Amino acid sequence: MTEPGPAIVTVAFGEFPLARMRRNRFDAWTRRMVCENRLSVDDLIWPLFVVDGENRREPVASMPGVERLSADLIVKAAGEAKALGIPAVAVFPYTDPALKTPDAKEALNPDNLVCRSVRAVKEAHGDALGVICDVALDPYNSDGHDGLVENGRVLNDETVDVLCKQAVVQARAGCDIVAPSDMMDGRIRAVRQALDAEGFQHVRILSYAAKYASGFYGPFRDAVGSGGVLKGDKKTYQMDPANSDEAIREVAMDVAEGADMIMVKPGMPYLDIVRRIKDAFAMPTFAYQVSGEYAMIKAAAANGWLDETAAMMESLLAFKRAGADGVLTYYAPVAAKLLGEA
Repeated sequence: MTEPGPAIVTVAFGEFPLARMRRNRFDAWTRRMVCENRLSVDDLIWPLFVVDGENRREPVASMPGVERLSADLIVKAAGEAKALGIPAVAVFPYTDPALKTPDAKEALNPDNLVCRSVRAVKEAHGDALGVICDVALDPYNSDGHDGLVENGRVLNDETVDVLCKQAVVQARAGCDIVAPSDMMDGRIRAVRQALDAEGFQHVRILSYAAKYASGFYGPFRDAVGSGGVLKGDKKTYQMDPANSDEAIREVAMDVAEGADMIMVKPGMPYLDIVRRIKDAFAMPTFAYQVSGEYAMIKAAAANGWLDETAAMMESLLAFKRAGADGVLTYYAPVAAKLLGEA
């Protein structure tokens, strides 16, 4: 005996199923009631760029609306984030080129830009706002790479040793979450052991476990000043954009080594990776709406080709639909204000 098919109603212009999908789209209240995914301010992390000086702002030309801020202004921006309900900010430095060296020693300076900014933010805002610090050497390396370079080759184990020291320095400054974005093998285990040995068991690790060698990073490199000095490319340690299964293996390794959270970078072109990782590991999973994604929306909006607000909010919601628990986005304060008004 076969199961009955859907009931059919005959109308003057043809046959339609009695269930019409458009009924639940008819009213705004119905659409809200059946909405499957929602974006909230709790999903937003605001990346900030810090530069030396006082009361100093430097526009990033390739990222309209984004500025490098001196540490005192970073504190004010963090206060804005807190007032809007944004749970955390991520701090990235624009290092004086004179301080960039092959051994990236400025990364280990307890009084470097990042450490000064973190101390100031935590002193002003305490535990009401989380602070995330990038663990990688490209802002400090005269070669522009995330790791130490010898004879044109990025060294893995030697870099990991430096990253461990960098993470501890950041933790001492008050950082709540260290975020290794370097893509060296084995660095999560080593960083976890280094933090625990120094009494920082509470400091979390947000691993950039699936970071691709992408063409969408250009404006970010302008913002931190690493693009102009980069020698070669990063394809020997960042992932091939053609690979998906490899991302699962990368994440599995980092989870086993002690990662508390996982990052996928870039974001929109890799929503399939976000979905696979969330389904496979059920870990807190984040995505980075990177500088190139932001710049594309900005440029299209400036040319009148799309509605910036609508495109921004749709793109952020797409991350949630794909399974992301949160998004690093330069749009964080704008989106937070819109969500607060909704």
